[in-house]
Formats: sequence, C-alpha cells, structure tokens
Amino acid sequence: MGRVWGYTLVSVAVVSLISLLGVFSLSWSPARTRRASRHLVCFAVGGLFGDAFLHLLPESYARLAPPAATSLLAIGGVLAFFLLEQVLRRRGHLHPGHHLHPVVTINLVGDALHNLIDGMLIGASFVSSPALGLTTTLAVVMHEVPQELGDFGVLVHGGLPARKALVFNLLSALTSVAGAVLALAVGLGDPRFATYLLPVTAGGFIYIAGSDLVPELQRAATSRLDAAAQLALIVLGVAVMALLALAG
Repeated sequence: MGRVWGYTLVSVAVVSLISLLGVFSLSWSPARTRRASRHLVCFAVGGLFGDAFLHLLPESYARLAPPAATSLLAIGGVLAFFLLEQVLRRRGHLHPGHHLHPVVTINLVGDALHNLIDGMLIGASFVSSPALGLTTTLAVVMHEVPQELGDFGVLVHGGLPARKALVFNLLSALTSVAGAVLALAVGLGDPRFATYLLPVTAGGFIYIAGSDLVPELQRAATSRLDAAAQLALIVLGVAVMALLALAG
C-alpha cells in the first residue's frame, strides 16, 4: 500500500499543477488578459456542457440504477447551485463594495467537486493496479487541460485579478488530493461516494454554463460577427470534450 499511496499522491499533484496553466497571462497587460478571458469563457461554456453531457452523466448512468437516480441527482445539483448563487447575490447586496460576480464562487465550488471526484477515481484506480492508475491519471490530465484554461477565463471574467485567479484555481484543484486520500483511507478505493457526486457535479456545470455564462455572452455580443465567434468557440469546447470521450 505504501507504493500505491506514493503513486497516487504524485499523480494528483501533477493533476493539481495543471491549474497553473494560466500563468502565461501574468506577462500580459490587464486589458489583454481581460480580452483573452472573454474568449476562454466561450470555450468554458462548451467545455462545461461537454463535460456534463459527454463525461459525467454517461458515467453516472452506467454506474447508478435506476436511471432516474442520476437524473434526480443532476436536478439536485442544479437546484443546489441555484440556491448557492441566491445566497451569494444576497450577500453582494448587503456588501456593495464587493465587485466579484457570483459565478466566481460557484465555478470554484463546481470545479472543487469535480477535482475531488478525479482524485477519488485516481486513488481507486491505483488500488486496482498501477497500470490502471497511470491510464486514469493520463485521462484526467487530458481532460483537465482544456477545463482549467476555461476556468481561469471564467475567474478573470468574473472580476478576479489574474494572480488571484491562479491562486484560487490552484486551491480548487488541490481538492483532488483530498479525494485521493479519501479514496485510499476510506474503504481502500471504494468509488461509491464519487459515483453519487458525478451527477451532482454535472448539474452544477449545466447551471453555471446555462444560467451564468451564456447570458453574459449574449450581452457581450454586439454584432453577428461576435455571435459567430462565440458560437465557434463554444463548439470547439464541446468538440474537445467529445474527442476526449471518444478516445476514452
């Protein structure tokens, strides 16, 4: 088990460091970073929808029975994130000096849940065999690269400076370490807890993309060319997730 713990912790550390992909933006001007974040938000919409409908929900339908259980948990995820945003908006009204969009917090919560699941899956895979653990880690890395870029764009677009966005994104990514430790320490890799979190996270991603990000994009599109560019980037985000799903 000592070797399993070592492999697992190194793997989730690598996955967590992917959240620092936005570091290249630190050499840019704030205005240029903001412009880039608008494009990454479009990509994030496609990535979130693609992740929910092509990865998380199919995986949950395959593991949970009856199928209605997955649907109900996904709806519960939507409602939970709706409630979270209402609380955050109310706090924003009570503290007028607070300029962050609520999407910053709910995106961090959704990403933290997702990373927790990834860590649990990596830990459970290494318990089965080192080879399965390595392939699972590779699949998570391929999946995390586009998602973390999109998440960084959402955080900057929501009002965080680039440096703070990197720090918060890293803290959110570190929940994969907690997930791996939980998977190894509780039940030696029993994946049932992660299975129930899959549709809840999918519901959260659907809510973030559809309720917060899409309306923002619609307000930002001032011409047909803007709308076409947004659509192309959303489709690109979905396409990347589709290719990863087919490759898996």
